[in-house]
Order: sequence, then C-alpha cells, then structure tokens
Amino acid sequence: MKRLKENKVYIFDTTLRDGEQCPGAALKNHEKLQIAHKLAALNVDIIEAGFPFSSPGDFESVKQIASEVKGPTICGLSRATPQDIEATWDAVKYAEKPRIHTFIGTSDIHIQAKFKKTREEILNIARDMVTLAASKCPDVEFSAEDAGRTDPFYLYKVIEAVIDAGATTINIPDTVGYTIPDEFGRLIHGIMTNVPNVDKAIISIHCHNDLGLATANSIAGIQNGARQVECTINGIGERAGNAAMEEVVMALKVRPEYFDGLYTDIDTVHFAETSRLVSELTGMPIQYNKAIIGRNAFAHESGIHQDGFLKGRSTYEIMLPEWIGLSESYLPLGPRSGRAAVKSRLEKLGLAVSDEQMSQLFEAFKCLADEKKRVEDDDLKALYEQAFARA
Repeated sequence: MKRLKENKVYIFDTTLRDGEQCPGAALKNHEKLQIAHKLAALNVDIIEAGFPFSSPGDFESVKQIASEVKGPTICGLSRATPQDIEATWDAVKYAEKPRIHTFIGTSDIHIQAKFKKTREEILNIARDMVTLAASKCPDVEFSAEDAGRTDPFYLYKVIEAVIDAGATTINIPDTVGYTIPDEFGRLIHGIMTNVPNVDKAIISIHCHNDLGLATANSIAGIQNGARQVECTINGIGERAGNAAMEEVVMALKVRPEYFDGLYTDIDTVHFAETSRLVSELTGMPIQYNKAIIGRNAFAHESGIHQDGFLKGRSTYEIMLPEWIGLSESYLPLGPRSGRAAVKSRLEKLGLAVSDEQMSQLFEAFKCLADEKKRVEDDDLKALYEQAFARA
C-alpha cells in the first residue's frame, strides 16, 4: 500500500553515509551523533546513519543513532548480501522507525565489469535480498546502483520484482553524475508509466554532481513523479558530491507555484547552523559562492546592487536570510560599492553625514577601497574621524 502523503517530497539525508565517504571527511562517532541530532531538528524524514557492515565503528555509530535520535526514520546501507543485511538490521532495529537500504548495480557496466554476472542473476539477487530484508524490517529501500546508465526496460523489470518482494522505496541513483536533467526526468517518467506496481512504493532519486547537475537532476526527478530526494548538507559526498539538501529544499520553498503545491517538512531556519557544523566537523570548507549557505549568498558589493537592495531588497534577493537562520543580508564595502551603501553603513554606526560631507568622504573611501579591497567598520570610522572630527 502506498505510504505517500499527497504533494509531500520526503527528504532522505545521507550526510553521515555518502557525505562521510568524501575523502578526508571521516567523522568520529560522537560527531556523527551531534550531526544526527541537528538533522532531526531540521525535521528530515530519513537519516541514513551509515554502512553498518563496513566497520565495527560504523556499526556502533548507526546503532547509537538508532537508539538515541528520535523523529526521523533511521536507515542503514547494505550491499545485496545476507551478511550486510543482517548487520544493518542489527544496527537499526533499535530505532523507532528503522529502515534497511540495500543496493546492487544494474547497469551493464556494473553487471559485467564488477559482478561478472548476467542480468537475470542480478535480478534474482536483488529480489532475494529484498525478500530477506523485508522479513526483518517493514521498511525496505532498494537502490538500482548506476540506474542512470541502466537499460530502462531492464530497470523496469528489476523494480517490479523488488516491489513484489517487499521494497517500499525504490531509489534511482545517478551514481556517477552522468545524466542530463531532461534525460533523468524521462527516466523517472518512464518508471512511473511502465512499472505496473509502482504505486506500491515511493520513487526516490540520488543524484551526484560530477557534471554540476545534481540539484537540477533532482528537480527533474521530482517534476516527473519522484517523491523522495536523497541529498547531503553542503552537497558533500563521493567525488564532486551529492545534491545539496539546502538547494533542493529552497527551490521548492521559493518557487511553490512552479512545483504545483509540492512541499517538504524541512524547518529551513536550521540550515545555516547545520551547514556550519557539518563544515567544521568534516573539515570541508564551504565555497564562498555556494548557493543558499555560502558566505556570499546574501552579500552584495556592487554599487548598483547595493543601491537597489537598499531601496527594496527584492530587487536583488529572491529569499530572506532569516529563512535559513541568518540574521540579515550583508553589504560588504569594497571598490565596487556606491554612495548609498557607504552612507547606510555610516548611519548604522551612528555617524550622520550631509550630502556635501558624503561627497568628500566618498572620495577618501574609494582610495582606501582600491588599496584594501575590503573596507571594514573600523576603517570607515577612521575615515570619518580624519575628515570631520576636528572640523
């Protein structure tokens, strides 16, 4: 029976599994637990806490998160093998809402090069392992690894078989970030229209960013019927990373009319804080121009932009910084800044100037900005003192 709420897009966070696989981003167990609690505060629907069979440490981490973090479904990843599935269940069974997530490659590239098997053998393994997982846990997710490069008609057969075997969520990964949005959208549409029992499961998507298209592909998947998105905070993950949760969620929030009423339950006000925590604990810095949570996402230095912003913020901002937990936008002062921004900053510092004084001060400001590139509040106060204090 379908578990889907009408118009809801479920958010599956894999920061602690795929995100932690990013080179150099390994986390200690207490750090994973700290992030998991933040994800619960964000109100994510599912937390993929790790890969229990991969190491004793990961097993204990998943078990601890399952035992202590309340609210989201707690999920563990397993290959399509009995030992992986047993270990995953032993770790997640302590959760209020446990999930086993099992996967196997379905593209001919994986079937032939990695497994050295036939399509029929892979289909049988997938069906048998989902049956095993479903005998232990009522919530089973199956991923067709490298679905983006899988023959669609073979993929339909695999999906139908694993749904019949008990899978409640079917994940369609663009494992190597190979697909183009229109192409990925057609793949999801084909699944929705060609798999006869598709109404008995949620279709999920997991997009990688090798071509910089992870968020765009995720949006294309949603538009074509997917109702779970797998993503990470800050977009961290294998190679070039995953779809960034904050980008997917804010696209739905900012453009609701475009998505015909689709929504998530994410409490976006926690994005900035959670983003900083993940960056700090993983040691993965956030690029300044990163969408939504980058340092420059709500900063305006161009004089034309600053003037427009001060007259009406909607001229150059499509969302409010408060929506993601920031206190305000920022108008850094530099060589491209205009009079309006400099005067506004002076007023915030309690330094009123006339238009004539502003002309005099602005010339000095421009000289300093060309030299320093960034004029801070202390610099502005010093300019004011030099120009007017003894006047």
